[in-house]
Amino acid sequence: MPTFDLLLRNGTLVNQDGVGRADVGVLHGRIAAIGDLATADAAEELDATGLHVLPGVIDTQVHFREPGLEHKEDLATGTAAAILGGVTAIFEMPNTKPGTTTAADLEEKLRRAQGRAFCDYAFFMGATAANARDLGELERLPGCAGVKIFMGSSTGDLLVEDDEAILEVLRHGSRRVAVHCEDEARLRERRHLAEEGRPETHPVWRDEQTAFLATERLLRLARQAGRRVHVLHVTTQEELQLLAASKEIATMEVTPQHLTLRAPAIYEKIGTLAQMNPPIRSGRHQEALWLALRGGVVDVIGSDHAPHTLEEKARPYPRSPSGMPGVQTLLPILLDHVHHGRLTLQRLVDLTSAGPARVFGLAGKGRLAVGYDADFSVVDLAAKRTISNHLQASRCGWTPFDGWEVQGWPVATIVRGTLVAYEGEITHAPVGAPVRFAEALPRG
Repeated sequence: MPTFDLLLRNGTLVNQDGVGRADVGVLHGRIAAIGDLATADAAEELDATGLHVLPGVIDTQVHFREPGLEHKEDLATGTAAAILGGVTAIFEMPNTKPGTTTAADLEEKLRRAQGRAFCDYAFFMGATAANARDLGELERLPGCAGVKIFMGSSTGDLLVEDDEAILEVLRHGSRRVAVHCEDEARLRERRHLAEEGRPETHPVWRDEQTAFLATERLLRLARQAGRRVHVLHVTTQEELQLLAASKEIATMEVTPQHLTLRAPAIYEKIGTLAQMNPPIRSGRHQEALWLALRGGVVDVIGSDHAPHTLEEKARPYPRSPSGMPGVQTLLPILLDHVHHGRLTLQRLVDLTSAGPARVFGLAGKGRLAVGYDADFSVVDLAAKRTISNHLQASRCGWTPFDGWEVQGWPVATIVRGTLVAYEGEITHAPVGAPVRFAEALPRG
């Protein structure tokens, strides 16, 4: 009779081979068996009757603000929000203070995460003109998610805007490079269009052409360098046409915010809380995102969790900072889209588990399979809940989805075989460890 550390019984598994009832046995943090395990024993059991068991959701774009900006968020509060939202691993961005641009910076983040992170983690290395030639070595360090380029200024001072500098970055290294695509020259030219006290002018200032020009340039330079790229938080219909014709070299991400919130209504409703880069845009662009998602052009959904305090957000636009929290609401918002028929459950899994594994080359994560890490997001598709500010574990304490009623909710979060969150409560001390990447495994 097999004995496991953890046994998930009677759940409906959503996996690369379809949807169906099965038990899952976990041993030493990895999946040891899938099937009918009615006669098996386990040290711990979770009855998943009536629930769906997904491969652990991986949020590949978060800003957890540590070090230097911990009044907004830190690695403990950010990862707590993650597991309460059903997220089992995160990739954190480099625009902290100081930015993550050296091996010592990465080592410091890894040190801070040890014993404090509730989910697994990896950290992006920020590209600069100064560290371009070192990026081939830096991207292979343990715990590094890859390289991140900011083509347009957002939050922080990491900026690589001219073609020569971008090409220099792309020519050093081999892993896929994540890129924030906004054209810095056009942002400077149009800065006067951001009208005092009018956040609804944010998408006028940072218009469609600002995003399109940067993405067009990036694709040209990526082909010139022969380097794979990943375009973050795509927002425009025009970019989608370019990216659909560039799948040999480019993958892409969209966010739940851009799939769900629309201009100008959201700016009228919540003002600067809706301010992010690139901006929330009109229905024309949102409809194009959904069309691209259904057509398979979209590879990944990430939250772009970028918290600021309510006091900071209350500054008159455009002195208010751009960014909004999202790691805890990513899965509930997407499950609600599943409920309304906009998204299938299998496509959700592809965008939040299999997609991240495919794009970033994860080792042992992203699907329900024997030998893989025992990461599970267990959800109740029938549960009706209201998203609210007071439920948010993020230090910023708010969400743009405050008051939204959704159907579909994360019930349990399991990280490498440990139940870390259940029914809205954190159930275990931090167990997070660095994510492993196939292209950066130690050389023998």
